[in-house]
Amino acid sequence: MSQRVDYQQQSPELFKKFVEFNLLAKDSAIEEPIRDLVSIRASQINGCAFCLDMHVKQATIHGERPLRLHHLASWRESQLFIPRERAALAWTEALTQLSPLGVPDEIYDRVRTQLSEKEISDLTFVVMAINAWNRVNVGFRTVPGTYDKAFGLEKAKLS
Repeated sequence: MSQRVDYQQQSPELFKKFVEFNLLAKDSAIEEPIRDLVSIRASQINGCAFCLDMHVKQATIHGERPLRLHHLASWRESQLFIPRERAALAWTEALTQLSPLGVPDEIYDRVRTQLSEKEISDLTFVVMAINAWNRVNVGFRTVPGTYDKAFGLEKAKLS
């Protein structure tokens, strides 16, 4: 495998602004446990090993139960997720894998029963952020665990 570009070094201003955007998305109306689930689910769909590794470790540090993390890929069949989480996960999947016909009204209507307009808007930006990180880290093949120490992820004790 060939060495890929160091995007942080090559585009420092863009990287800095994107980190700022990401920090704003974290300070949204969407609670941390749902942000963790959304980040993991989008990363699973996009095949981003770096982000999947990072967000599973973050969720573990935040107190997420291991069984729920194992069930996340099959959240529709699992009884471990509440309606609000299910709505957020459905919205995440719809925005991560855009259909040629857009987001179906059925999904939007379901999300509207669980989240306020502000929460739907904020969740959309959270989903945008993780999808962008997935694309950067898949594109440049960022190695999982590379920044564990810098982000305090060794506390998860999953390495």
